[in-house]
Amino acid sequence: MELENVRALGERIREQVRRVVVGHEAAVNSLLVALLSEGHVLLEGMPGTAKTLLARTFARCLDLRFNRIQFTPDLMPGDVTGTNIFDFRTNQFVLTRGPLFTEVLLADEINRTPPKTQAALLEAMQERSVTIDGATHDLGPGFMVVATQNPIEFEGTYPLPEAQLDRFLFRIRVGYAGREAELAILRLHGRSTAMPRPGDFPVEVVAGLEAVVEAREAVARVTLSDEVLGYVVDIARATREDPSLQAGASTRAANMLAAGSRALAALSGRDYALPDDVKKLAPPTLCHRLVLAPGAEIEGLDAESVLQGVLARVPAPR
Repeated sequence: MELENVRALGERIREQVRRVVVGHEAAVNSLLVALLSEGHVLLEGMPGTAKTLLARTFARCLDLRFNRIQFTPDLMPGDVTGTNIFDFRTNQFVLTRGPLFTEVLLADEINRTPPKTQAALLEAMQERSVTIDGATHDLGPGFMVVATQNPIEFEGTYPLPEAQLDRFLFRIRVGYAGREAELAILRLHGRSTAMPRPGDFPVEVVAGLEAVVEAREAVARVTLSDEVLGYVVDIARATREDPSLQAGASTRAANMLAAGSRALAALSGRDYALPDDVKKLAPPTLCHRLVLAPGAEIEGLDAESVLQGVLARVPAPR
């Protein structure tokens, strides 16, 4: 696939998503970059801000299998991955596949389930495979996790550990729509109080898994110059040296930022990444990986403000 076709694919996907989801352009762009970078996305926002609808619509226009898991405190790892059940008719164990066996997985309210169940996703997110009773099962190249969590309601929740947060390419804050966008939402969806479904709208399938794989191959050909790579490394290292941070960006984070910059360049129709691509993707890629120092929290700082200071200090190549 040529880079111009990658850009056109991104435009067609955006067009289909707009038929159902009004606004949230940044979230849609992040999902596109994650798809082409083989990454996962954490959507953080209040209930009723179209996080689930966005994930469903995105999967539908790509003709990818979609499953949803509603995470609860009593959910067990086997409920997610599946398990081997003994069949008395054949005297053999038969694998009953869990909802993890899909292509786009919506992990709804992922922070409401205990760490043991959250950990069931770790192998799947990193290796795109799952191990059940010693046997490894491949999940395929289309596997992608879109997780959601409520940013303010923490009663009865289990915060995601840093090791799992590090597996997400992006954390995207999905806020309330602006006034004009909210009016458009009511015009589009205000016929009933029920949650609209993508099937109720003329969403067209614009590509399948084969086209996604071809687009990823085109993204891999995007040039990342040594200067841009050095810029990525300098940003990551500066976060580790910042006194306001207890823990900075990992090498995995730097690699993900580089990969995402390639995808963003391809979606713009370019065969080379710019420092601006890196700067644009740095906040959603790095903020959820940064751990504030106690003194910074007392001063009222947050990870994003600290990162903006780092980006202002680290010179971009020209």
